[in-house]
Amino acid sequence: MSFTTFNLKPELMKQIASEGYTTPTPIQKQAIPAVLSGQDVMGLAQTGTGKTAAFVLPILQKLMDGSRGKVRALMIAPTRELAEQINETIKALGKNTGLHSMTIYGGVGMKGQISKLKQGVDIIVACPGRLLDHIQGYTVNLKHIEILVLDEADQMFDMGFLPNIKQILHSLPDKRQTLLFSATMPPEIRRLTQAILKNPLTLEVAHTKPVEAITHAVYPVNSHLKTDLLLALLKKTPTQLVLIFTRTKHRAKSLDKILQKEGYRASSLQGNLSQAKRQAALNGFKDGTFDIMVATDIAARGIDVSLVSHVINYDLPDTTEAYTHRTGRTGRASRTGDAFSLVCPDIADDRSMLKQIEQKLGGPVTSLTLEGFNYSASNSAIPKAAFARAYEGSPQRKKKPWGNSGDSSKRRHR
Repeated sequence: MSFTTFNLKPELMKQIASEGYTTPTPIQKQAIPAVLSGQDVMGLAQTGTGKTAAFVLPILQKLMDGSRGKVRALMIAPTRELAEQINETIKALGKNTGLHSMTIYGGVGMKGQISKLKQGVDIIVACPGRLLDHIQGYTVNLKHIEILVLDEADQMFDMGFLPNIKQILHSLPDKRQTLLFSATMPPEIRRLTQAILKNPLTLEVAHTKPVEAITHAVYPVNSHLKTDLLLALLKKTPTQLVLIFTRTKHRAKSLDKILQKEGYRASSLQGNLSQAKRQAALNGFKDGTFDIMVATDIAARGIDVSLVSHVINYDLPDTTEAYTHRTGRTGRASRTGDAFSLVCPDIADDRSMLKQIEQKLGGPVTSLTLEGFNYSASNSAIPKAAFARAYEGSPQRKKKPWGNSGDSSKRRHR
């Protein structure tokens, strides 16, 4: 099957070829005809399987017919990074369509967004909080919306955006096509879909477990040697681009500094950065300026870089769904990838989460040791000050649930 099957306009077919798309992915095969037919769609698929193009292509096809300069399609995403990623896909595939898109999110000034809205756009890709600011300030007109997309709806629920989403829905025309895409679908979101989707076509493409192209392994290590093991792993493992996940923004920043001191071309992506710095870090990771990115979970759904060969969980996530999204940053675009997790047997939360991950994967995760590493060392080789910053907050892990510290995902400007 090829993209010619969908009878897309020549302007789109030209860009499909230019962007290197060859054969539609399973979710694209199912979603593109459904969206073109005007049906509401609930699409469930693993990360890295082409969900974005699955809704962008048919939306561009439909918007090419009709008036211009009015907001006719609205796409809502949980993070700035994902919003930018979606908009990049729109601009790439829609290069020859004459359609104009823009992103709306917090962390940047309102005036520039208002000015662009006044010039006229056809597609908005927005984060819920800032979009609601524009709605309440009467600076955006959503009366002409024909298509609504909720991308990564489960993440928006986790981040506390559900009240904002409900308010936004009240500002949209009742007569519209609604598309909901995600890699996971907890019961709460399934209930939401019943309220906002009309006779939806449900598409499910192997969404319940991490991508099969990824090899999973854990490296047990005592907590005081975790940073040492990370550095030893990086020295002995052939890699391309590496994405390292931490639990807090402070730890991401500290690990980034340690890696740079060790001579690595590293950067970090976390909530304390301005939008300009966050975008610069992402761009540098994509263009090869940086080989390693240390990130909090804000990056799990906003990085689409095909050359990520390894995802390393310096800290285990707080849910198995987060593990799926983190590890889904590798093994993309038909490539294989490795997911390593540093697990501390001396931390109860680690032991518990590992059991849940193994249940998700359907069996035990391979446990590995690194040859030549001194697991019995009583002290870290990392200077105490740097180590303290990199592992800041660990004594609190037994005192409060994961996810309550570090990046506060419920802040509306995300």
